[in-house]
Amino acid sequence: MSNYSFRDIMKQMAKPGVLLIVVAAATLAATSLIQYYFSKKGIREEAVMRAESQLETTRVRIMDVVNQTEAAVRNSVWIARWCLDVPDSLQVVARRVVEDNPVVMGSTVALVPGYYSERPLFSPYACREGNGDRIVIKSLATEEYNYPAQEWFTKPLELGEGYWSEPYIDEGGGDILMTTYSVPLKDYRGKTAAVLTADVSLDWLSQLVNGMQVYDNAYGVILSREGKVMIGPDGTKATDDEVQEYSTRVERTGWTMSIVIPEKEIFGAIRRISMLVNLLQLLGIGMIILILRVVAKNQQKYQQVKAKETAIESELHVANTIQKGMLPHTFPTYPDRDDVQLYASLTPAKDVGGDLFDFYIRDEKLFFCIGDVSGKGVPASLFMSVTRSIFRTVSTRESTPDHIVATMNETIADMNETNMFVTLFVGVLDLPTGRLRYCNAGHDAPLLVGTFVETLPCDSNIPVGVMTGWKYTLQEVQIFTGTTIFLYTDGLTEAEDATHAQFRMERVNDVAVQALEQKKEEPRLLIDMMTDAVHQFVSGAEQSDDLTMMAIQYIKQQSNVTLRKSIVLPNDTQEVPRLAEFVDEVCEAVGFSPAVTMQMNLAIEEAVVNVMNYAYPPGTKGDVTVEAVSNDVRLKVTIIDSGMPFDPTVKADVDTTLTAEERPIGGLGIHLVRQIMDSINYERIDGLNMLTLRKKLKN
Repeated sequence: MSNYSFRDIMKQMAKPGVLLIVVAAATLAATSLIQYYFSKKGIREEAVMRAESQLETTRVRIMDVVNQTEAAVRNSVWIARWCLDVPDSLQVVARRVVEDNPVVMGSTVALVPGYYSERPLFSPYACREGNGDRIVIKSLATEEYNYPAQEWFTKPLELGEGYWSEPYIDEGGGDILMTTYSVPLKDYRGKTAAVLTADVSLDWLSQLVNGMQVYDNAYGVILSREGKVMIGPDGTKATDDEVQEYSTRVERTGWTMSIVIPEKEIFGAIRRISMLVNLLQLLGIGMIILILRVVAKNQQKYQQVKAKETAIESELHVANTIQKGMLPHTFPTYPDRDDVQLYASLTPAKDVGGDLFDFYIRDEKLFFCIGDVSGKGVPASLFMSVTRSIFRTVSTRESTPDHIVATMNETIADMNETNMFVTLFVGVLDLPTGRLRYCNAGHDAPLLVGTFVETLPCDSNIPVGVMTGWKYTLQEVQIFTGTTIFLYTDGLTEAEDATHAQFRMERVNDVAVQALEQKKEEPRLLIDMMTDAVHQFVSGAEQSDDLTMMAIQYIKQQSNVTLRKSIVLPNDTQEVPRLAEFVDEVCEAVGFSPAVTMQMNLAIEEAVVNVMNYAYPPGTKGDVTVEAVSNDVRLKVTIIDSGMPFDPTVKADVDTTLTAEERPIGGLGIHLVRQIMDSINYERIDGLNMLTLRKKLKN
């Protein structure tokens, strides 16, 4: 019989139990500390990202207003300089700055004291009154307001460049917080003559900054160049508690923008959770350690997996929103145009996808593209975003599709370390003529839905990003009124049903024919029919690939011509007086005022003289034909020559803030034409340069 009693046995069993409890307690405590450390670190990083994202978003919105204001002033410098010889016309310049720019509350051309001997002080001022829909003209040259001593006047003259003033209260305009952007203005002799300004109310800035609440008790602050609080919280939100502050600079204005977040706002929840976890750990020590450890470990794993899933779902949702926001999503996109209508849809197979499409109008040309990135998910979506951004950047300075695609290919292939690629179709539709130039880089050929359904002929080119140096081909076709260009990605033809049978091209053609027969070739109706057909075919099967469709219908109709005149001139500037007589006759016939007639003469003469001087080689005779055609809506002037090809619309905008010595040679003439005409369009057709200028008739 054993000499050990029951109590002895229990004591022996208790020893490993105590050790197990101690080890379990230490393990749980260590786990808690590690979890708290990394959770706090993650939350801090999240706070930084949220603050930086909010700051960047706000900065971009502020810079949008800043850029609009600066552009409004810069674009008016040349006309202000032109009007210096006629002082009373300067009020028109100020009024134009306010009328043409909704963000501008007021503008003045403040003359340097003594510039006009008969007017020691002269400063016509245009400003909005009432609800902002009425513009009045005042004078700042008063005894009560010494404008030459104001910061907005002295600083740009001192610095010799544009300057944003310190914020101030506009006591005469309803005690509104304002700031002024002003630039020095020199006359054609290089003498400093005046300061041209644009006043901007900061009410919108208060609303913008007060909306920067990444947390409930966080608040935004904007400091001026001199450290003064421009925008801040109502009352004192800061306490003795520790705070986190994140700041960024708003370039060119001198402003500093910050978000202030109390520490307890960031870490309050995790601290409360940490205390609760510690309490549960203490209570759990008294339970059966082995069971508790198993349950705790399983629960911990579950929470981690759930947290990761939630975080991934949240991030993918944000990425999906960002991706869709990058693409055109408002339809109808151009409701005021009578020559084209568009519609597009993108359905990713996952939360984010690799399909892309884009379009916009520049110089009466519709630039558009559709593409499909190799792969799926986040990598494809990032590649798609880069491709779309490069398309926008390249096409703003290039008008031929093959050059656009070639430049995109060089850029993408040069940085493509992941060996991804994108099939791409890029088109440029000339809206006045219906001429479509396009380049296909390994993408599915579009359909033309017009009198009948046909496939647009496409050359074989490799996708973008595969290799550098590829010579992409340019193709061209005439698009007639009523024809719809239907573009798509292979997610349409390769859509699968439950048995993995594919939708295929034959069904795409059948649906297009049905749409034509039912007179549903209008873009939205065509895409809706195609979408319904795919849904019926797959019958609920899971989508396996991104599906993107875009339809462009050319709807330009011929208007009744009320005037048609033309003149043929040799390439000799001595013939300019004949051109002026021709323009005067046309403008009088369509009812333009003398002021508009003078502008038309200036623009047309600039364009024609440019052709006379540069279209033909020196010593070569050539003709310049000027055709004027008018209907009830607008006057169209086409300048035709058979000289060397040259597209003036791709010329970069002139920086009119530079002096004549600093400014690069060329570009000012086309800049002037753009300012006067409603639209400008260039085409090279059958060996002829055709520059078309349009001006709307008075209502």
